Amino acid sequence: MRVAVAGGTGLLGRKVVGALQDAGHGSVVLARSAGVDITTGQGLDEALAGVDTLIDVSNVTTIGRAKSVRFFTSASRHLLDSGRRAGVRHHVALSIVGVDRVDFGYYQGKRAQEELVLGSGAPVSVLRATQFHEFAGQFLDRGRGPALVPRMRSQPIAAAEVAQALVELAAGEPVGRTPDLAGPRVEDMIAMVRAVNAHRGRPRFILPIRFPGRAGTAMAGDGLLPLQDGPRGRQTFTQWLGEQFPVGSGR
Repeated sequence: MRVAVAGGTGLLGRKVVGALQDAGHGSVVLARSAGVDITTGQGLDEALAGVDTLIDVSNVTTIGRAKSVRFFTSASRHLLDSGRRAGVRHHVALSIVGVDRVDFGYYQGKRAQEELVLGSGAPVSVLRATQFHEFAGQFLDRGRGPALVPRMRSQPIAAAEVAQALVELAAGEPVGRTPDLAGPRVEDMIAMVRAVNAHRGRPRFILPIRFPGRAGTAMAGDGLLPLQDGPRGRQTFTQWLGEQFPVGSGR
C-alpha cells in the first residue's frame, strides 16, 4: 500500500510515516518542504499519483476560529479534490475528542473539517483522539516567561499509539466516524505540565488559566473526555514520562 501523509513532517506525522514503514507500506509526505502546499493545492496532483490511501494529520498553530476554519477547510477541500482525481480509495482524517462539545476557536476548525470530510461523498474515515502525552510539553515550548496552561481534563494518549491506530484504520475499508480513541486514564493538564517541567531540569513558572465562558467550563470539566466505550491506549502518562526522562539520564 502506498500512503500519502499530509502533515508528515510534524510530531504525529513523523510517527505515522514510521508506523507505515514498520508495516511494510510506502509513504509520500505532503508538506511544503516536499514541494506540496495542501492549503493551495500546489503540487498535490503530482504527489498523489499512484497513492492508494491518504492520512491527514495536518495542523495549524492557532487558537482563533477564523484561522483554524480557513486552514482545515481549504486543506481538506484540496486533499479531497486531488484524491478524487488520483483515485485515492481511502481518505483518513484525524480529529479531536470533544470538538462538538467545546466551543473553542481551534476546535471549531476541526469541527468544520469533520463536516466537510464526512459530507464529501468520498470514501473516508474520521478518527477522533484525545490530546497526546506530548501535548503537555508544548506549553513549555511556547515563548518565554510564564507558561500559560489552561484548566483542562483530558484522557491523554501517546502519539505513537495514535499513529499506529491511523495506519491500521487506513489499511481497512472506509467507515465514516470511528469510535473515539483515548488513553488509559484521565489526567489534569496542569499537573501534566508541572511534571514535565520538573523533569526537564530548566523549570519555568506555570500560570494556570481558565478560558472564559462555556468553552472554558467544558474544557475544565468532561468536555474533552470520551463519552462512550472505544479503543484505549495502553501507555499511561507516567509511563511515557519515564521513557522520556529515564532515571540517571541527567535531564
